[in-house]
Parts: sequence; structure tokens; C-alpha cells
Amino acid sequence: MGKPTGFMEYKREVGRAEDPQRRIRHFNEFHEHLDMEQQQLQGARCMECGVPFCQSGMMLCGMASGCPLHNLVPEWNDLVYHGNWQQAYNRLKKTNNFPEFTSRVCPALCEAACTCGLNGEPVSTRENEYAIIENAYEKGYAAANPPKVRTGKRVAVVGSGPSGLAAADQLNKRGHFVTVFERSDRIGGLLMYGIPNMKLEKRIVERKRKIMEEEGIVFVTGVDVGRDRKAEKLLRDFDRVILACGASNPRDIKAPGRDAKGIYFAVDFLKANTKSLLDSDFKDRNFVDTKDRDVVIIGGGDTGNDCVGTAIRHGARSVTQIEMMPKAPDKRAENNPWPQWPRVCKTDYGQQEAIAVYGHDPRIYQSTVKAFVKDKDGKLTGVKIVKLTWEKDAATGRMDMKEVPGSEQLLAADMVLIAAGFLGAQSYVTESFGVELNERTNVKTEPGSYQTNKENIFVTGDMHRGQSLVVWAIREGREAARAVDESLMGYSNLVVQ
Repeated sequence: MGKPTGFMEYKREVGRAEDPQRRIRHFNEFHEHLDMEQQQLQGARCMECGVPFCQSGMMLCGMASGCPLHNLVPEWNDLVYHGNWQQAYNRLKKTNNFPEFTSRVCPALCEAACTCGLNGEPVSTRENEYAIIENAYEKGYAAANPPKVRTGKRVAVVGSGPSGLAAADQLNKRGHFVTVFERSDRIGGLLMYGIPNMKLEKRIVERKRKIMEEEGIVFVTGVDVGRDRKAEKLLRDFDRVILACGASNPRDIKAPGRDAKGIYFAVDFLKANTKSLLDSDFKDRNFVDTKDRDVVIIGGGDTGNDCVGTAIRHGARSVTQIEMMPKAPDKRAENNPWPQWPRVCKTDYGQQEAIAVYGHDPRIYQSTVKAFVKDKDGKLTGVKIVKLTWEKDAATGRMDMKEVPGSEQLLAADMVLIAAGFLGAQSYVTESFGVELNERTNVKTEPGSYQTNKENIFVTGDMHRGQSLVVWAIREGREAARAVDESLMGYSNLVVQ
């Protein structure tokens, strides 16, 4: 705990976000953070609650409550309060390989489950985490620490997203020789090309890559395993292979006019944007430019919000976001009590920027695409949408979405970005390795296992569990690493939680 009376003495404070009208002029992170003394007072707010739901990672009503990594939150909040920053870093790193990522992009499941939040404001745990890791880099605590003993075992990790990186980091610490293969030109997976620079500056990913290389991990970029490098060769060259290729198939929208020019998948849009930014500061023009365009974004999740923020930064004339689900309540409903994840309306940075620029929330709820409208040259000119309502199916008792007759609406649009999620692993990878898939087209394993149906081949992350959060990917990577270690050595001393 922090100070016994801290939660009564100190109010929650977090760093300020740059004004939306200013931050849309650049693609850098836009939060100012508290100084160290102020941050220590935030650590003091952690109370002796008895049951630290913040670190529980339990599933309640189908949603996680608390941190899936089981971060030792009360311990390092207390250490922050007392100014013991090095020990706070040691406790944080015990369960989290990449706090430099999670302190920027995690939705803070820990804070949603904080006992202080039951009747007030939760502890600012994510910003405490940010302060711990950034101070560790500044003071040298986060410097490379290569293993002193090597086992001689060789492991290949296919994919360098957060799950693949976590597995590689753990196995390298154990003393195995680890090589990570990445098909893109830079490592990081969706950390690099799926999350925009204003949420996670790519120098942060590069900073961690350099540390991991100094610790002995080998990164091979520009190699598409399953095409450029066959599965048979990896299985000959390595003792174990971990597949961490993500859920890479974007969900499409099957509606009339889908072949119109001007429709893009969000993942392609975001990747091209970040790559052009990193390669040339947009001078190469190798990105999808939204300047003076009427942009419609299909999908209400984080990726859709990232598209909103990116489109605005390039000068879109208008931005509209289509969401199938109804608007969540502004406050918790009675059937959604703490410590469940709060199902409340979240206005994220992109929507905040849209409100500042266009004067209204860009979201249209309970709607879906009826058709894409194009001109005689095949160019997109509009999107026809229709309202949806929830009705109970008399035969099954399930709630189904039905179109509302006469509710069609035509939106002006000369660009559409599809951010409707992802559907499973890409087939050329799974077929190359001969691994079985489940009904969701994720790689199949026994419950709680990371071993595929093929000997010496393991799977982790979104390729295993489906599209999910960075924090879940890290947990999967840690658990898969332990499973691989046990298969190699007969036992494992790798800490998972």
C-alpha cells in the first residue's frame, strides 16, 4: 500500500493532454506527465484494500477485471510513494516485459478494478507505471542484462508483435538462443505499424529492440516465413518454433458496391501512414492521403478511433464513424457493478479531436452499411447506411440485430476505411506449418496449452486467442515461453505471474 490515509488526502492527478487543435498538427505523443514528486503522491493514494482487484486479472461476465499480467500494483505503488524507484522497476519487470508499451497503450484494466474507484477516483496506476519505466531508462536500470549462461538450445519466433517479443525475451533470459523473424522491414508488429505514432512513438519500440539485441536476441526482418522461408527449414535449424503471427485477416464488409475505388482496410491505411512517416516524414507520399476527403470509418473500436485521429491530421474535410452497437451509458448501469469492467461510453482522443475540429461527435451508433455508392468511373461517392435494432429471436431466444425499415441514410464519402476487426491467422502460414485451426480460424491447442498438433511447434498471442489487447499478448508470450522451456529442459523456472 501507499500512505494509509493517502486516498483521502490526495486527489487523483494525471498528466495533461495537449489541446486537440494543436496536437492534430503533428504525429507525436501529446501527453505531459507529472514531475517525480507529484507522481510519488499519486503512489500514496494506493490504499490497503485487502483484496487487490487491480492485479487479479479475473474474468467477470466475459470481461477481464484487473491486470491479466497480475502486475504487483500495490507493491510498486508503495515503492513509488517512498521514492524507491529502482526497486519499483524491479517489481514491475517481474511480471511485465514491456511497461514502456503498456503504460502508453493499455486501457488500464488495473484502474477500472481499483478499490478507490468504487467510491471516488482510482489510483493513476498507468501513469505510475510510465514514470517507473521512463525513470529506469534515464537512470540506467533498464540497461541490457544478457544471460550469463547459455543452454545451447535454439528457438525461432515467427512474428515480432508484443506476444512474440515477450516469448523471445523470456526464453533469452533463460539462456536459449532466440531468433525472431519479421516479415515487415521493422520489428514490432502492430506495435510498429498498427498503433499510430501519436499513441506510441516508434523510437520507444526501437529503444527496446536495441536492448534486446544487446542481450543476445537476433532479429531478422523482411523475411516472410511460409513464403520466403519454408517451415521445414526452420524446423531443421531450430529446436522449437513459436508462431506469433497475429490475427492478420481483416474482416471485410460484404455490401453492394464493395469494388468501388477509395475503400481501404484500416490496417493497410495505418501501416502506410506510419511507414511513410518513419521513412520520409511523408515526403515520399506513399500513404493514403485524406486531405479534403469525406472519410467514413466502419468500426467503433480502438482501430477505428486511430483512423479518426490519423484522418484528421491529414486534413480530412469530414470524418464519420459507423458503429453497430448502441451508445453505452455515460455512467455504470446497475447490472454492471464494480469491479467489472465499466461498460460506459468512452470518448477517445480521435473522437475528442473530431469534436474540436468539426463541432460534433463523429460516431453514428446502431448502424451498418447497406451499400457503397459509386459513380460511372467506379469511384466511391457515398455510403448508404441503415439503422439497427435488437430483437429477440423467438426460436433461439437470442438477441439479433435487425434493420429498421425506412431508416436508410446516404452519407457523402469519397473514402472508406474498414476497421471491423480481424478474423484469425493467415492461411499460408498455418498451411506451411500444418497446424490445425479451430472454428474461429485461430491455431488450435488444448485448453491452457500452447503446443500445436505438430511436434516442436507452439503458438501464442492473437494467432492463438484471437484479436485482443497488448497486455493479453504479453501474458500469452510469457506463458508460451514457459511451455517451450519446459519442453526443452524438462522443467522451467520462468516466472509467468
